[in-house]
Amino acid sequence: MRVNNIIGSHTNFKRLLNNRFLLKNLEYISEHGSSFTAMTSLFMSLTARPLAIKLTPDTEKENKQYAIANSIGSGIIKFGMIEAVALPVENAMNNIDKNPSRFLKPATIKNLTGNAPMLLESKSYKLGAQILKLSAGFITAIPKSILTVALIPVIMDKFFNIRVQKPDKKETVPDKEATPNKDKNITFNGNFTDKLSSQIGKMFNNKRIQSFLQKFENDEANIAKHMTAATDILLAASSVVMTNHSKDIKENRKKALDYNFVVSTAATLILGYGIDKFVKDKTAGILEKFKQANIGDVKLHKYIDGINILRPALVFAGIYYGILPIASTYLAEKIDKFTARKDTATKNS
Repeated sequence: MRVNNIIGSHTNFKRLLNNRFLLKNLEYISEHGSSFTAMTSLFMSLTARPLAIKLTPDTEKENKQYAIANSIGSGIIKFGMIEAVALPVENAMNNIDKNPSRFLKPATIKNLTGNAPMLLESKSYKLGAQILKLSAGFITAIPKSILTVALIPVIMDKFFNIRVQKPDKKETVPDKEATPNKDKNITFNGNFTDKLSSQIGKMFNNKRIQSFLQKFENDEANIAKHMTAATDILLAASSVVMTNHSKDIKENRKKALDYNFVVSTAATLILGYGIDKFVKDKTAGILEKFKQANIGDVKLHKYIDGINILRPALVFAGIYYGILPIASTYLAEKIDKFTARKDTATKNS
């Protein structure tokens, strides 16, 4: 009886590891890493983070409202901008995956394949592919910050009825001659995906890029984590700059919002790298069993890529949107009040 139970449980576990629904989703995450990350961020920024901020104790109501407005605005803008940039790149890379010889030189395929059974299983090629697919977040970081900061006052007005009072401006009549013709159609000739695939192929054909990918190929499994960290740092820095220059955010709320950006990002990176390594080490055995359960599947390399994107995405999102908002909102206000008291004491001395 005991032997049958062990065999039965082992069989059920193997069925779970090669479940078609699981594998299909891992394949999707591998091919659409930026889109998956953006969707995760959107969901968490509209649900978990606002709730956590709302529950923050001993914090001024308006500071909470600004933090919630930032969460909602950043989630919406991030999703829209990343989808606009990521989808064409992801589709172009998938185009190359299906027909490498059409877009890559034979020497490039041979060089990047190395000792791997095929190009798509090569660490060098997978590193380059994931860098390109995940670069959408980094590329759109600064414009995302600009639009998010611009959207915060709108959300504050519509949701919380809070706005910055401005002097009335005189209406200006637009110059009809200078107004661009909105009816003018912009057309794109040819297959855009194929053209983008060709341009990406030229990048892979570059020998310097090939050397870079071969040099860092062993870090292929961590590229999703590194790209997330670089994007978060750029986002925080640009958000601080844009907040300080905004005329639509109250002056007495800017510093608390700035500190919230910095505290959230710093803590997310420190905890994120540590927790991701811990989870990765603890699940190494399961990953090996997963490989064995799906051995012979031609898409196994994509499933592994999907896992390497899924793990840090959930870890970083869970920390940033679920765990940290209470601490970062609370600390941001305390730091703001401390520096304000210190500035006042300095001026009076």
